[in-house]
Amino acid sequence: MAWLTDEQMREMGFACWGNNAKLSDKASYYNCKDIRIGDNVRVDDFCVLSAGIGGIDIGNYVHIAVFSSLMGAGNISLDDFCNISSRVAIYSSNDDYSGAAMTNPTVPPEFTRVQHADVLIGRHVIIGAGSIVLPGVRLEEGVAMGALSLVKNDCKSYGCYAGIPAKRIGERKRDLLELEKQLTEVTLVAHRT
Repeated sequence: MAWLTDEQMREMGFACWGNNAKLSDKASYYNCKDIRIGDNVRVDDFCVLSAGIGGIDIGNYVHIAVFSSLMGAGNISLDDFCNISSRVAIYSSNDDYSGAAMTNPTVPPEFTRVQHADVLIGRHVIIGAGSIVLPGVRLEEGVAMGALSLVKNDCKSYGCYAGIPAKRIGERKRDLLELEKQLTEVTLVAHRT
């Protein structure tokens, strides 16, 4: 996998990016001026990041695996330590499927009823492969989403969720919070030397 250089990211017009940002040159990035990227972020091959008016905000220590997509007019925010597995689709816009309006972006907006709503993926959230997250959803800190899930409702902190639609099926351990503290201490020591 080849990574974009700082110069390439500057030329593409990203709003900002942090240290050790590894963005694949085989991924697609649209409306880069509204994409903000933190430290230690990795975006793998064949991902699509298409920022709408609300933009895309990616925190620190975030991985977006191969073939995933983030798109829509609302804001999509991935907080620190998120893991987006392969083929995950996160949407902040969605067509009206009822037949009461027309669909697809080639149709003028006065004939469609597209829903736009922000999506928040909290700290330490992991979303399993092939899952779909719909507009307006909030996954609170520590949520673990099983593979092939359809996420259409908010998910509460440190729950394990899975299914179509996703439902809470268990509790997630919080050991990772102590590991985060250890990582932070190691990082601070490294910066001092």
